[in-house]
Amino acid sequence: MSTLQWSDDLALGVGAMDQTHIEFVDLLAEVQQAPDDTLLAKWAELIDHTQVHFDNENRWMVETRFAAGNCHTTHHKAVLDVMRDGLRYGQQGHRNIVRQMAAELTTWFPQHADSMDAALAWHLKRVGYDPVSGSIAHPELLPGELIHGCGGETCSDENVPAADTAPTPASA
Repeated sequence: MSTLQWSDDLALGVGAMDQTHIEFVDLLAEVQQAPDDTLLAKWAELIDHTQVHFDNENRWMVETRFAAGNCHTTHHKAVLDVMRDGLRYGQQGHRNIVRQMAAELTTWFPQHADSMDAALAWHLKRVGYDPVSGSIAHPELLPGELIHGCGGETCSDENVPAADTAPTPASA
């Protein structure tokens, strides 16, 4: 079984986001290492953490002019729905489904962080958004229109700088 471990490669340069991601990775490892008698409790704890994690990111998007129905927010909802389905299956005795979902999250999370979350982190840093206070240091840099895509190149070309001007997570 492959487990995900936190590394600087996953860091996006937004302290509150990175801390939440570290906690997610740690909780996911606890799920993967849990014996059958504690597996569902650990999975439920991961779901609760993920709900808060996604609620925070969704709020940051709304406060910085990502539209409420953007694909990043929609992706969060889909992942949580599947995790909750897994819990229900686990409660019916199908723990193997929970274990498989945990394994799938080790692949999903780095991809999500490197695409949708990296675009959000770039946007938050660009406008000087403080996730703790909600203050925006550069409101003049907020987009004039709501961002309806994920903020990534595949969703919303007009809302992302050219590749040669966009900071990478490592340089941001």
